[in-house]
Amino acid sequence: MTAPEDIVPVPEVDPGTPGPPCGYARLRAERPVVKAQLPNGETGWLLSRYQDVRAAFADPRLIRPLLSAWPPREGPDAPPPCLPTFLEMTGAHHERVRRTVLPLFGRRRLEFMAPRIRAMAGELIDAMVESADGGTADLIAAYAEPLPLRVLCETTGLPHEDRDIYLPHTLTLLSAAGLSMDEVLAALYALQDYAGELISRKEKEGEGEDYLHLLLAESRRPGSELTRDDVVSFVVTMLMAGYKTNIQHTGNALFTLLTHPDQLRELRDAPQRTGAAVEELLRYVPLMNAINILVAQEDFTLHGQHIRTGDAVIPVPASANRDPDAFTDPDRLDLTRSPNAHVAFGHGPHACTGGHLTRLQLGITIEVLLERLPGIELAVPAESVPWDESTPLRAPARLPVRW
Repeated sequence: MTAPEDIVPVPEVDPGTPGPPCGYARLRAERPVVKAQLPNGETGWLLSRYQDVRAAFADPRLIRPLLSAWPPREGPDAPPPCLPTFLEMTGAHHERVRRTVLPLFGRRRLEFMAPRIRAMAGELIDAMVESADGGTADLIAAYAEPLPLRVLCETTGLPHEDRDIYLPHTLTLLSAAGLSMDEVLAALYALQDYAGELISRKEKEGEGEDYLHLLLAESRRPGSELTRDDVVSFVVTMLMAGYKTNIQHTGNALFTLLTHPDQLRELRDAPQRTGAAVEELLRYVPLMNAINILVAQEDFTLHGQHIRTGDAVIPVPASANRDPDAFTDPDRLDLTRSPNAHVAFGHGPHACTGGHLTRLQLGITIEVLLERLPGIELAVPAESVPWDESTPLRAPARLPVRW
């Protein structure tokens, strides 16, 4: 067994930053596979190097456990089963669902959505300018926070007016590290119940252009591989992966641009570089730090460490994306970096289905902001920007700007 002194804490993010934690640099160099204690008291093997993280996501010996089944509990206290989210589906089930869902996030569908996202972004900028107090505004409250939710509702068919129902459960799940398993499960079951009720409403509405209507139509097609439960799982997955993560990454990305004014001006003057800038922001600004739990299905050895069946393995994309063996000068923001094979969205069969939608949304967010407000800048010193550090997804709580 691993001696207690060999168990390290998960490296913490420096206050006032989105990460990644500086401690990962030492781990990459000295202990690329190390047993760490997680915030919930469990232990798992942290993987910090790019090649190991990339390989782990695609390794069939490592599977994502159900949120309701990890850490494992047995006996009368074991929770009833939950539907797997898309991240937790495995084998043939995952393959057939992915085949159906992927086209919704393909190029043709995103081209259809782009003008609508651009219009929503423009409306929020107009409202921010109109309500500006003394020529300044909070870019988080006015823009970075409302836009991802509107995009999520517009694309998936989630009712914006139901947000007071589903958002509290979603936020509970995203801050699960500080909660008991019973609290986490209660939120998960409530979100699943809401998704089932919403789908019942959608079934009565007939045809529609949002993802839920399209998936329900597919599930009713003779011979379809998609079930109604799969559509319920889609709703839960989109809320868990497509809401707060996008809000906080958008806020972090905008903060990063505003604190690199020379690169921001270059991007403003060459908007055709937005695609490369988005990829660099996804690499440089963590979407997450250490919340990917995989479970070993057999024993194997990695960098001299014996990983046993049932052990948790935690690949850390935020660390992998700063690995000097994979990226030249990795701690420098370079909006023209190419190639840029980051692992912000994972890798392999479980690479994030909505990754292209996230890219599109972030690109439009930046383009519209610079088109409408080309002189935008921070209205306060960067070090005085307040931060929301209540979850592993650290981000500015407010971002005062002027133009």
